[in-house]
Amino acid sequence: MAEVRARPASIRSARAAAGGRARAAEERGLWHRPALLNLLSDLLTLCAAVALGWALVLWFLSRPLFPLRELVVVTKPSQVTEEQLDYAARMAVQGNFFTVDLQAVRETFEKLPWVRKAEVRRRWPDALELRIEEHDAVAYWTVSDSGDARLVNRQGEVFIAASNADLPQFDGPQGSSGWLLARYRDYSAMLQPLGVRLVGLALSAREAWQLQLDNGMTIVLGREQEKSPLVERLQRFIAVWPGVEREIDIEIRVADLRYPGGFALTPADASVLQQPVAPAGRKGKQ
Repeated sequence: MAEVRARPASIRSARAAAGGRARAAEERGLWHRPALLNLLSDLLTLCAAVALGWALVLWFLSRPLFPLRELVVVTKPSQVTEEQLDYAARMAVQGNFFTVDLQAVRETFEKLPWVRKAEVRRRWPDALELRIEEHDAVAYWTVSDSGDARLVNRQGEVFIAASNADLPQFDGPQGSSGWLLARYRDYSAMLQPLGVRLVGLALSAREAWQLQLDNGMTIVLGREQEKSPLVERLQRFIAVWPGVEREIDIEIRVADLRYPGGFALTPADASVLQQPVAPAGRKGKQ
């Protein structure tokens, strides 16, 4: 039977090679790479310094070192009172010169009656600068759906405020204020030759128009019709009304222009007169 004998030299060589590979693996590990460890240490130190610095900045800014002492109103308001501005400032201004929330301050001022837009800026070293754009009311507004009373500005926007100014009255569905303002301007210019002023304009839910004049007369225009546009009806009435007024010499309460060939007049005593505009005669209402 043959004997198998170990070779000590070969075994020692294998062990030595295995040990060398183990030492090489250890040397390639993180803890045996001083340069990488130093880099990581520096990064951690930098992050800690930045975090500490930011915390110190926040703490410093929150200290009462830069208090706000003054509100400078750049644009002098005509409708907004000093008491309202003071109240809004006390409600909205929180923090110091650096931490005050300018957007929150602006939104608070824009909630005041008559304030359309507000702009707030910091003014070094201890003040806020306020610019206000006020609403310029051109008409009273009543929402026909709810009866709520409002005001309309020159941009056709509806806002809530109190006023006793002599303004025309608009009545119409919600969201139609801009439309009424545009029509008011057009109709007012058309009525100037009659020497009257348009003091009221109403639009029904069915888009029928009605005008109120300062002499007490109501003009019923009705709805827009392709064959008989509203502007043509009103122009026709304006052209013949001076002569008709001299001829009848009575007080007219209502002028109904919903006829393509004429208009109906209702005197103050409720009798009805019909004034044809064309020889073709009258036709049905539109």
